[in-house]
Amino acid sequence: MLKKTLISLICSCLLSATVTADSTNISSSVASSIVKSFTVNNMQPPQSFGHFLQALTADEKSPQLAESIKAYKAGDLTDSQQQQLFRLLGIYSQTKYGQQAIETLRQLVAIPTFKTEGIPSHQSPAMKQIGAELEAIAGDFGLPFNNIDDRVFEITLPQQTGGKNIALHAHADVVPVNPSSWVLDDGTQLDPFKLTEINGRLYGRGAEDDKNGIVAVLYAMRVIKEEGIPLFNTLRLLVDTTEESDGTAIPYYLERHPTPDYNLALDGGYPVVIAEKGYGTLMASFTVRAVNPQQTAVISVTGGLATNQIPAKSIAQFKPATNIEAAALKQQIDRLAKSFIAEHGADFSIDTRINNKLIEVIVNGVSAHSSKPSSGVNPVSRMLLFIAHNKAALALGDNHISDAAQYAADNFALDYHGKLLGVDFADDFMGPLTMALTFISLDDKQLQLAVNLRAPKGKSPEQLKSEVKAKLDHWLAKTTIAMRYSHSQRKPMYRNPEGKWVNALLDIATENLNMPRRFGSSGGATSIHDLPNGVQFGLAMPDQKYTGHNANEFKRVEQFMLDLRIVTEMMVRLGSMQEL
Repeated sequence: MLKKTLISLICSCLLSATVTADSTNISSSVASSIVKSFTVNNMQPPQSFGHFLQALTADEKSPQLAESIKAYKAGDLTDSQQQQLFRLLGIYSQTKYGQQAIETLRQLVAIPTFKTEGIPSHQSPAMKQIGAELEAIAGDFGLPFNNIDDRVFEITLPQQTGGKNIALHAHADVVPVNPSSWVLDDGTQLDPFKLTEINGRLYGRGAEDDKNGIVAVLYAMRVIKEEGIPLFNTLRLLVDTTEESDGTAIPYYLERHPTPDYNLALDGGYPVVIAEKGYGTLMASFTVRAVNPQQTAVISVTGGLATNQIPAKSIAQFKPATNIEAAALKQQIDRLAKSFIAEHGADFSIDTRINNKLIEVIVNGVSAHSSKPSSGVNPVSRMLLFIAHNKAALALGDNHISDAAQYAADNFALDYHGKLLGVDFADDFMGPLTMALTFISLDDKQLQLAVNLRAPKGKSPEQLKSEVKAKLDHWLAKTTIAMRYSHSQRKPMYRNPEGKWVNALLDIATENLNMPRRFGSSGGATSIHDLPNGVQFGLAMPDQKYTGHNANEFKRVEQFMLDLRIVTEMMVRLGSMQEL
């Protein structure tokens, strides 16, 4: 009876109240105390939002909440009291379903949804599997599910009448992994596709980028559906399957469905990101050519597995000249490596080993997302620079790898901002241009070396491409190196931070996370980049290193729980706003 009364009250109150920003809402510390009270007292998760509110009313330490709940039951909420009820629903979501949500994340992480060479994403068995999993979860939660040809999976709260169409964007695909790099500092070997909780962290590929976003929205939808809360606007979860590869899934969806009026990517940073740099790829190609077998040569080299991923290590194989013993070459490389590390900082290491008469050189760095290259230590740039700087000392023969190394050393070296190439610029809000050597592909015909660019506003894509071309053409004219290159470049995104909806988002994030109230910018390009009214809304903290695309990717349990809370509040608040 209590639950029925509360549902009827919330139905009328959510639709009638005017949403305004109010500083009197429940603080992050009070919210944490509420969650803690259920844990410390060994209380079972509340059966419903009504029982949750009943438990809070009985707490004499929360007179302000008791007053709001009393007004809520009476159907006479002030604006600030309504905001408290929105927040309480988010807290309820965390206390009710936090542990179940982790198990759902475990299900999704177990599916290896990275792009397989030669197989379109929508034909991938893993992508079909995750689509089936999402359909089953949506069915359990009573949510309509629509599979758009295994390209986009759409999950919707029960259709509302009128209002706007608000899309929550997350993606099911992940970047590839090198399992051997998934080792913790204490030697613990991790399985990238088995969610593993250690010291408050949930390790697994996709735990942060971006299967956690899918889970947060699903459970927010579940709570809103179960509690019978009617919304003025329609909320849809769009699960992208190509965000980490060719980005074709959302355009495919939009060719067949109306473009959402508002678009939120749960695949970036808190509090609200209104600007994204323009994504670019500069791909250089070098034709494979053999070295005189009597000369020492680098015969293979590795980089990241994707252009948007800085790996944890780069490995090259050196073949000794016919008159040099492998052990002697190893000793020489070890001496040069020691000097190279001393010259370029001690934040990386170089290991060597003899393997079948070849010397393997391993540059160990720190993996990172290519949108924030300075958050890692790039082993690809260091490996290529090491080869170029020591070509004469090691008497290396000329080939495609030495060519690529010289190109990298002359034009990029360890510079992340295009200064060496002479194309650097920055925007006061969005920050500087970044250029990171990331991806190396080598087969029997060619070596390809990618530079990942993230460009702020200040130069058009055409201007930046023209400047890069002029610099590279000038460099090529001075060398004997044969190189082909291509450069794709998107324009940056910048959104004017006006409107009640975007300021409501800012209130929700900053109040829950105790952050300064200001909008943010991102180097990452998400699926909302070219869509109307598009912003990033979490789910990463700007003061913590983003682990998506990294080896040992993880999501903090504490942050995962906060995300459940915040996403639920965000959805019920935006969903109820008659004026956005």
